[in-house]
Amino acid sequence: MTHQKAVAEKLLQVAAVQLRPEQPYTWASGWKSPIYCDNRRILSFPYIRDFIKSEMCNVVFEDFPAAQLLAGVATAGIPWGAMAADQLKLPFIYVRPKPKEHGMGNQIEGYFTPGQQVVVVEDLVSTGKSSLQVVDVMKAAGLDVVGMVCIFSYGFPQAEEAFAKAGVPLRALTQYGTLIEKAIETGMVSADLQTTLEEWRQNPAQWKQ
Repeated sequence: MTHQKAVAEKLLQVAAVQLRPEQPYTWASGWKSPIYCDNRRILSFPYIRDFIKSEMCNVVFEDFPAAQLLAGVATAGIPWGAMAADQLKLPFIYVRPKPKEHGMGNQIEGYFTPGQQVVVVEDLVSTGKSSLQVVDVMKAAGLDVVGMVCIFSYGFPQAEEAFAKAGVPLRALTQYGTLIEKAIETGMVSADLQTTLEEWRQNPAQWKQ
């Protein structure tokens, strides 16, 4: 939890995560959300970028020691996967949302051999649907997906169920509950909004401001 709080603090520091319960954001799904996460911002801050990369490497090293390969999810997972692979001296591939429409028509870019144990690198996990679609692509190519690491997870119950059903352990550097705690500690949001923020996480599709 100490590490999760440190990561949450860094995300808030560079406004990679913004909380606006009184004026919710609208997601592509149509959900109203009191929170918006854009981890791409971290890439523009070298020292914080380095901290997040190191935390990610620690998780891969400690939780998935059998990893032979890292795979970034296009596009936001690519830089983190490539940086972590460089530090850990592991091969790196990345996965497109759909096969390339010209050239070789690849969906998985880079060199790999079937049977290799791979850890997937994501920047963000919400419902888990798109992340697990990438897992299916790699499994179909013969890769052994041993887990996934992301910078931030909303911790939605449906995502936890989906990952458990798929048999893919998910490790998040920080998650929604920790981030809210940190935001309250630092005065970014008032403590009386904590219940509202937690209600949204439990049922985002039905949440009303």
